[in-house]
Amino acid sequence: MAGRFTPRPTRTTVRGGHVAVGAGVPRQAAGPGRVRDWVPDGPLDLGLVLGPLRRGPGDPTFRATPDRSVWRTALTPAGPGTLRVRASGGGVRGEAWGPGAEWLLERLPELLGAADDPSAFVPRHRLVALTRHRRPGLRLTRSGLVLESLIPSILEQKVTTHEAYRAWRLLVRKFGEPAPGPVPGPMHVMPGPRTWALIPSWEWHRAGVDNKRASTILRAVRLAGRLEEAAGMEPGAARARLEVVPGVGPWTSAETVQRSHGAADEVTVGDLHLPRIVGWALAGDRDADDSVMLELLEPYAGQRHRAARLILLSGRVPGRRAPKMPRWDIGGL
Repeated sequence: MAGRFTPRPTRTTVRGGHVAVGAGVPRQAAGPGRVRDWVPDGPLDLGLVLGPLRRGPGDPTFRATPDRSVWRTALTPAGPGTLRVRASGGGVRGEAWGPGAEWLLERLPELLGAADDPSAFVPRHRLVALTRHRRPGLRLTRSGLVLESLIPSILEQKVTTHEAYRAWRLLVRKFGEPAPGPVPGPMHVMPGPRTWALIPSWEWHRAGVDNKRASTILRAVRLAGRLEEAAGMEPGAARARLEVVPGVGPWTSAETVQRSHGAADEVTVGDLHLPRIVGWALAGDRDADDSVMLELLEPYAGQRHRAARLILLSGRVPGRRAPKMPRWDIGGL
C-alpha cells in the first residue's frame, strides 16, 4: 500500500515541511512572465522541497494550487518578485514576474535543491530508511535570502505555531505590497527593512507580538544589509553573524540557515518538541533532551538536519501527556 496513497497531513508532517501540492484556489489566467525550464538530476517533490518556506496554511507569500503549481513571493535584492514553479514532464518550469523575476529564475535550481546532495545521506535506523524510501523527492531548499526566514523564525520564538503564523499573516498582509503577476488570489511580498522598522508599536500588539520579539526584529532589520551578506557564507559562519543580534540564539539561527542555506547539518536545538520526537523515534525515549537528541543524531554527522526532517515526516511521535500550550492573544489586552 505504501506509495499508492498520499499520507494524510499531520501536525508533525507539516512541521517536517510537507505541503500538499494541488490544494488551494484555482489559478487565474497567466500573464506574460519570464520563463526558465530546468531538469533535476533525480526525483523531486515540490511540496517537500518548498514546504519549509510556507509559514502556515494562510501564508500570504506562499500558495499551492490545484494545477500542482507552487507560488511564492520574495523580496529579492532586485526588488519584489513572484515565482510559480510547476513540474512539467521530467523537468520543472519556473515563471516569474516583477523586478525580482530574473533573480528568482537565476536561482531556481538552488531553490529546488540543486546544491543539495541526497546521496550523501546514509540511513542508520530502519524508520529513517523507510521514510527516505517513501519520500525520494526530498531535497533541501536554498532560498539565498536571510531576512525572509529570520523574521518569521523570530516570530515563532516561545509561542505556538498558530500564534506565530497569525502574526506573520497579519503583518505581511497589512504592510507588505501586493505581489506582481497573475497570482492565484491575494498574495503579498514581505515588507522591506525600512517598512518593518516603521511599524507602530500598537500594530505589533494587535498581531499578538510581544515587545521582546518585536524589538529583536527591529534590531535585525537595522542590520539587514550585513545579515543578507550571510547568505554567501558557510552555514556555521552565517549562524555566528545572525547570533550577534541580541535576541537571536541557536534555535532561531538554525531555523533560518536551514532555509536560506539548505544546511544539511544544522539541527535545531532548544526546541520544545523536537528532542522528544527524535528520542521517541530512534530510542523509544519520550523524555529526551537536546543532549540525548544530539547523541542519537551523531551517526548522521554532516546530515543531521536531513535526518531530523525525515523523522518528522515519518509521523512517529510520542503520545501527548499534558495539555497543549495555551494560546495567548495580547492584542485583546
